[in-house]
Amino acid sequence: MKTYIAKDSDIKKVWHVVDAKDKILGRLAAQVAAVLMGKDKVIYSPHQDTGDEVIVINAAKVKTTGKKLMQKVYKSYSAYPGGLKEETLESVLKRKPDYVIRHAVKGMLPKNKLGDKMLKKLRVYADDKHPHQAQRPKEMKVG
Repeated sequence: MKTYIAKDSDIKKVWHVVDAKDKILGRLAAQVAAVLMGKDKVIYSPHQDTGDEVIVINAAKVKTTGKKLMQKVYKSYSAYPGGLKEETLESVLKRKPDYVIRHAVKGMLPKNKLGDKMLKKLRVYADDKHPHQAQRPKEMKVG
């Protein structure tokens, strides 16, 4: 038995649209990351980008379990003294809801150039409108 390696001509990109309204953040991010990597396809190989394009709408209406809205903290550090900024999930969701989903998905992708390429195929929008009607995205079920 030989290992199958997908050729560029074998890889077909499909657009998916996901409604994040009332979905759990981590479960949504895990399923979106799997589609971006191409793990849902038979031709998946870890060294190639076989994944599809994903559009996430209603990012502002994503849910979390427990007390994560108050307790989960996003940190950024400027490398200067006193340059640590901390912000809770609740305030980040109000200010830039697309960042929350993008950050969660990025943590589940490979940490290399291929992961960066996969993340560029993710489009996140705070409301239910998106400018990608011409690509005729398919509805993706997230459970």
